[in-house]
Amino acid sequence: MDLLIFLAVLVLLIIVHEFGHFLAAKKAGVRVDEFGIGFPPRLFGFRKGETEYTLNLIPFGGFVKIFGEDPDAEALLGPDKERSLARQSKRVRAAVIAAGVFCNFLLAWVLFSFGYAVGFPVSADNIPRGGNVLNQELLITGISEGSPAEDAGLRHGDVITALRASEKELAPVSPALVRDFISSHEGVLITVSYERDGTFAETALVPKRGIVGEEPAIGIAMDMVGFVRLPLHQAFWEGGKMTVSLSLAIVSSLATLLAGVFDGTADVSHIAGPIGIVGLVGNAADLGAMYLLGFVAFISVNLAVLNLIPFPALDGGRLFFLLIEAVKGSPVRPAIANAAHAVGFAILIIVMLLVTYSDIVKLIAN
Repeated sequence: MDLLIFLAVLVLLIIVHEFGHFLAAKKAGVRVDEFGIGFPPRLFGFRKGETEYTLNLIPFGGFVKIFGEDPDAEALLGPDKERSLARQSKRVRAAVIAAGVFCNFLLAWVLFSFGYAVGFPVSADNIPRGGNVLNQELLITGISEGSPAEDAGLRHGDVITALRASEKELAPVSPALVRDFISSHEGVLITVSYERDGTFAETALVPKRGIVGEEPAIGIAMDMVGFVRLPLHQAFWEGGKMTVSLSLAIVSSLATLLAGVFDGTADVSHIAGPIGIVGLVGNAADLGAMYLLGFVAFISVNLAVLNLIPFPALDGGRLFFLLIEAVKGSPVRPAIANAAHAVGFAILIIVMLLVTYSDIVKLIAN
């Protein structure tokens, strides 16, 4: 089931991205030869006007074939050259290239706004002003490997309702109260009452040191989460703010990672490839539809930011070549640009394979 949800999310995000390129090219009068869902071999298709619409066998996203995107002799000198992307102005080419990224940002904005309008899970520390908060609960957001919590069967997404130890009971609960209760019961058996999928249960564990710092702990990350509902206009505003702040956070994280690559301090252990993301999508889906919606918006922003990196084969790389063209006052030779994008694509595939291998190793290790 997790795999099917992942594939649906992946197809949605990539189709939205490619649809942006498609619409911008059509608007500019550039010829679009094919819009495909999935990757070949082709299952079936139909032609409408000059564009062929296809459904393909490999369900990992989609693509759009824009005439002259990778210029060749036909695109530059052929009878339909005036409708080639390569023969358009720099402004038009930049708009067509950037449209996919724009649509991913727009999708995230729409999803976040919809979430806030109908009820979106938000940490109690980040509730927007004027928001109507419903059903606040203490949610387990992470479990440390080999911890008392993991050994006791607690899971990501469980809701802690009460703690008991030595005839003392803690209810209601909050992150600070739970931390204090656990740290004051080192070596003592604690009963944790929790809710999972609408079912209430209990488990027992003993806090110990060395999990998080020097204080006794059970190995969980937790947050007080409530569902916030906003008026439509405020939901739209908060959705935009969330998209911008998340984009800046991702840019900052990427900059830190790249800086670490050059000075040897980069930690790549938390980078997830397709297999890792399947698990993350499953975790979000287990928490509920609105958590999954937020995760899809998060991935959409990630896809947009990553595509803006000025690396050949990415949209950012194509925009970078346009910048070079603008600075030097003449086009980059098509053979050079096409070769650079081909090499860049090959490098991206190799990196993806390495990350996927790392995902498999982690999966086997766990």
